[in-house]
Amino acid sequence: MISIAIVGPESTGKTTLAESLATHYETIWVPEYAREYLSEQGGQYDQSDLLKIAKRQIDLEKKYRKRAKDLIFLDTDLFVLKVWSQVKYGHCDPWVAQQLQMHRADAYLLTYFDIPYEEDPLREHPEMRPELFDMYDAELRAHGVNYKVVRGNANERLEQAVRYINTII
Repeated sequence: MISIAIVGPESTGKTTLAESLATHYETIWVPEYAREYLSEQGGQYDQSDLLKIAKRQIDLEKKYRKRAKDLIFLDTDLFVLKVWSQVKYGHCDPWVAQQLQMHRADAYLLTYFDIPYEEDPLREHPEMRPELFDMYDAELRAHGVNYKVVRGNANERLEQAVRYINTII
């Protein structure tokens, strides 16, 4: 099974792209557990909560893989938790970094910040989208993963992603 993770700054269309790709390829996508968790917590969290989120995200991916066909899309992965932790707390828990080595997608889509920011009470850093994009880009490069930056409106992003994925599958 090939897994494609979608990462990038907040409000850059990751969920929309995951849903669209799953529809296009007639498969499923794994939602971002952090949204559910933070909604239940009223948006309040500390660094220990990131470990809970990471563990549940890994569990969700395992669960969804059982129902997927040959391709699965991940609305997020541990790169997101690593960057989030670095921005919020100045470092990443070693367990998350270790799990990142073991639970890596086969390829990544990095969403650019060229779409309008949508307000959401769970989002924290609208002004940091360019900086966050650069952090994701640097992390993906440092880990040597296969990735593609997608830009433009939802249709343009979908087209770019499909062209890229078709070279992999």
